[in-house]
Amino acid sequence: QVQLVESGGGLVQAGGSLRLSCSASTSIFSICDVNWYRQAPGKQRELVAGIAVGESTNYADSVKGRFTISRDNAKNTAYLQMNDLKPEDTAVYYCHAHLVALHFDYWGQGTQVTVSS
Repeated sequence: QVQLVESGGGLVQAGGSLRLSCSASTSIFSICDVNWYRQAPGKQRELVAGIAVGESTNYADSVKGRFTISRDNAKNTAYLQMNDLKPEDTAVYYCHAHLVALHFDYWGQGTQVTVSS
């Protein structure tokens, strides 16, 4: 079992930055692909960024060039650096870990990001 805890959300003005963290309860995290999703009110949850076990990354078109995903396996933590934030980035951001070997999925409780115009 992997427990995920997100932190770093908050209220920021447009153009500002935030760094989200996703801390895992176990070192199994290091063999999980990790993703950040977000869900805005009235909208479906969408994939924002992902980082594989091998550290290849992928991003939604809407955040390319502004967001950077990274991981520190020694700390069982993943990060999402968000720059040049826009009001449309407002959402609850969720950390997701996929244990590739067993096809298990784990979710955090989410952290609110609000970007004011």
